[in-house]
Amino acid sequence: MRIAVGSDERTYMTDALITELKQRGHDVILFGPLAGTSDPWPDVGRAVGEAVATGQADQGIVCCYTGTGVSIAANKVPGIRAALCHDAQTAAGARKWNDANVLALSLRTTTPELVREILDAWFATECPPEEQVTIDRLRAFDKL
Repeated sequence: MRIAVGSDERTYMTDALITELKQRGHDVILFGPLAGTSDPWPDVGRAVGEAVATGQADQGIVCCYTGTGVSIAANKVPGIRAALCHDAQTAAGARKWNDANVLALSLRTTTPELVREILDAWFATECPPEEQVTIDRLRAFDKL
């Protein structure tokens, strides 16, 4: 799977995240300071969202100090359903009930161990067909 990953700064957590994704066999496309630029969080969130929305990436992961800013920025891109997840249960719920395609993480509160738990839940959970009716209603908002 191709995963777009962006952050407004590079930290031990982003390094652990990238390493974990690569160890799981994913192709990682980097944005912002992870790619050597100095892009602020709004640009990072938008870039990752656009990569997912255009099909350059299958899913995305965005990070900033709280995770809130990049999730808001990513959600401005039509077709993106970014979810800020602080634990594995929230990540599973975001995939199951919201068909989230961008995971947002806090650089402040997310440890490398927690990253692994969240990724386990994120990648193990899919949106079941019966939830697609609700997701289709949500997709209609992209046209507003």
